[in-house]
Amino acid sequence: MNNDEILRPADSVTRRSFMHGAARTLLGLGTMPLLSRLALAADGTAVASAPVLGPATARNVIYLYMSGGMSQIDTFDPKPGADTQGPTGAIGTNVDGIQLSEHFPLLAKQMDKVALINSMTSNQGAHAQGRYLLHTSYELRGTIQHPSFGAWLNKFGGRNNPTLPGHVAIGGSGSITSRGFFESEFAPLPIGDPTKGLAHSQLAKGVDDKTIDRRLARLKKMNAAFRKKFNNDKVKAYDDIYDEAVKLMRSSDLAAFDISQEPDAVRDAYGRDRFGQGCLLARRLVEHDVRFVEVVLDGWDTHNENFEAMEDKCPVLDRALTSLLVDLDTRGLLEETLVVVATEFGRTPEIKIDRNGRDHFPKAFSALLAGGGVRGGMRWGKTDPSGNEVIDDPVSVQDLNATIGSALGLPLDHTVFSPSGRPFTVAHKGKPVRGIFA
Repeated sequence: MNNDEILRPADSVTRRSFMHGAARTLLGLGTMPLLSRLALAADGTAVASAPVLGPATARNVIYLYMSGGMSQIDTFDPKPGADTQGPTGAIGTNVDGIQLSEHFPLLAKQMDKVALINSMTSNQGAHAQGRYLLHTSYELRGTIQHPSFGAWLNKFGGRNNPTLPGHVAIGGSGSITSRGFFESEFAPLPIGDPTKGLAHSQLAKGVDDKTIDRRLARLKKMNAAFRKKFNNDKVKAYDDIYDEAVKLMRSSDLAAFDISQEPDAVRDAYGRDRFGQGCLLARRLVEHDVRFVEVVLDGWDTHNENFEAMEDKCPVLDRALTSLLVDLDTRGLLEETLVVVATEFGRTPEIKIDRNGRDHFPKAFSALLAGGGVRGGMRWGKTDPSGNEVIDDPVSVQDLNATIGSALGLPLDHTVFSPSGRPFTVAHKGKPVRGIFA
């Protein structure tokens, strides 16, 4: 049976299964997460013209996503003395006039590095919708999937390290970050457990470099025959991902994924939990010029037993975030790395007494920025004494994303067209908060 006969009857799902199987068996690449992107073959997208990047204060982003809706009053916008505060105390910081909740004693000593935004506001109060808006700047629609921020950065700004992925997502589900309608090369590389490195990145037993080169050449020949006959652009995307996987596998920078190389004292400082180790991995990746790394900390959906949950989750964030800021600063990386702490919405100032919890609250919540040209030791925006209303300098989700994009020099007004011909921009009319930059 020739190549045409093999490929002619295959629909897209069967063809995808064949290609993925070829990677595992013919090429000996195992099930490297990079190859899970075979299911995301390119749809094609168009840019109105070549983007012109502006001046940048940051090269890379470490984005810490607090999944579930983090309570602002119990973290970064305490209201001591108000009925809405509940049992969580407030503490001073090394910056006059800025307080945090008592759960952040380590971060309190580093607030001179941080710009705190206490006036975030959104119109999306459900998890899926809020999560999607935060990551893409667009409302969730059933007819299109928009790119998340890491995909925009790599689409416009390119990679800093040609042998490593430009966009890595640590923890969380694959639905949080996405290439959207961009080409498959802009999809995030998912890492589930940061302590295990990049899974299946070694050649299978009995497969050497010559063997993989020979098999890859044979597979490309088959793809070329299929593409010539059926003019299917998705096959080229498969070729590109195979090339990318082999290039990564042979790169000396693959060691960036191995946090076991770090001293025990450093690993302990970040915390031996998955989030802490994920933040450490993020530091290692930006050291190797990975442009956008997202680390997810779940568990902030505190409808019930909010204050018990805060005692559990906040110290994890406090330890890891503080260690990350100090570590980046010590290594001279904080000036070029923008650290973001964000969540999809906040939680009600009103305490639900029957459940001892707080419900969804998109009207007013907080975010945090540090490094990457940000002016530390400041607070932007303000909520009223109860925390129910933004009363000064409101910042929308799109504004936050525009602020991140501005720090990276991304062209905020540059238009990209989806395959259906619809125009989109990186922050969808958001305006950067320029006052937080030095």
